[in-house]
Amino acid sequence: MNTDQHLRWAITTDLIGLRDRVSGVATEAGLRGHRLNDLVTAVNEAVINVLEHGGGEGLVEIWCDADGITVEVTDSAGTLQPQDIHRSRPSSSTPRGFGLWLMGQLCDEFSISQMVGRSRIRLRMTLAQSPR
Repeated sequence: MNTDQHLRWAITTDLIGLRDRVSGVATEAGLRGHRLNDLVTAVNEAVINVLEHGGGEGLVEIWCDADGITVEVTDSAGTLQPQDIHRSRPSSSTPRGFGLWLMGQLCDEFSISQMVGRSRIRLRMTLAQSPR
């Protein structure tokens, strides 16, 4: 993947297609093994959040540079806020709420930003990490 290139597509309910697309781009960028799986899982969780809680519509954008690969998932509701990032694991008695925590555990960088009418999750994996 050209490091200048940003790929962008609308979120749909085709989660298999989403995972395949993210996996292909990340593999081309040099991500492998568990770290590749971790990024794909985190992006899948972010998109599920958009479909279930973020207005059902949004955008996925992915790009790489010399150091890593970045994925941004933007929703159309704008209710997710930076303080929604879970720093500790949710209680096992809680039936939901693990997605944001999981994204933070799986990725090297995880942030949430809020704009008028939209929220954006940014996930980043560095390429220099050794495989687990």
